Amino acid sequence: MSTITIPAVVPSPHDDALHLYRAFKGLGCDTATVVNILSHRDASQRSLIIQEYTNMYNDDLNKKLASELHHNVKRAVLQWMHEPVARDCAILRQSIGGGLIDHKDLRAATEIICTRTPSQLRKIKQIYNATYGDFLDHELETSTSGNHKRLLVAYVNTTRYEGPEFDAMLVESDANSLAKGSDESTIIQIFSERSNAHLAAVATTYQKIFGKPLERRIKKATSGHFQYSLLSIMRCAENSSKYFAKVLRRAMKGIGTDDTTLIRVVVTRAELDMQEIKAEYRSKYGKTLNDAVHSETSGHYRNFLLSILGPNI
Repeated sequence: MSTITIPAVVPSPHDDALHLYRAFKGLGCDTATVVNILSHRDASQRSLIIQEYTNMYNDDLNKKLASELHHNVKRAVLQWMHEPVARDCAILRQSIGGGLIDHKDLRAATEIICTRTPSQLRKIKQIYNATYGDFLDHELETSTSGNHKRLLVAYVNTTRYEGPEFDAMLVESDANSLAKGSDESTIIQIFSERSNAHLAAVATTYQKIFGKPLERRIKKATSGHFQYSLLSIMRCAENSSKYFAKVLRRAMKGIGTDDTTLIRVVVTRAELDMQEIKAEYRSKYGKTLNDAVHSETSGHYRNFLLSILGPNI
């Protein structure tokens, strides 16, 4: 469930656009007002504000935000302003696209691809091509390598069942194949063609038959980005909220904060399943996600993230 809080009486897009315009005027931006407005509007409301701002001032709101905001709050708000599919496409483009090989973040690209449903990936492929004039699978071909490339390309191009049913006999067969040390082609076939419900059942069956987690087998048999993609697919199949709670924990653990990952996960999940992620985080790590974010961030950046995370529970 979403964690953003919408006012009981939502101001009109006209009023929001007017208050944003006033926040930009004069010396310095009234960032607090910008954060207060945009963090309490859902994707459809933000889209209407963007349209209304253009109609009223003949100006691009996103470009205005980019010029008026700074540092991490700028990055977070700009990512927030995208519609969900366009946001995923923008993250992928920044990670692997446009020939910026030296700047690619393969973990970000892997996360987006391996945690989205087949129907979401179909939309991402369409919007990516329409927006950037490039095919996503071609971008993956040129920006990744080896088994990691083979898995991601297969994953974005394969239609998988999205329902809860699975074939118990095939589940047991897959579990046995993985236990025997299948070659990479078989592993890629299983992980790219099977549904989430099926893969979750494979993990459970593997544990039951062999007395150890499938994750341990994956870690022993693979490495690098290929391993990360397999683990992302499997962990999301088993419990996507637990997966994202772990990603957030790693982003804030130790010296320094991985703000890129923190922003990406909070912004992309806030309107989907952040309630469940917060519950998993508190259960697993003994503190609320809000408290963790509060201790690792500051200023308007902190206020923005905490606003879209909702109540501290």
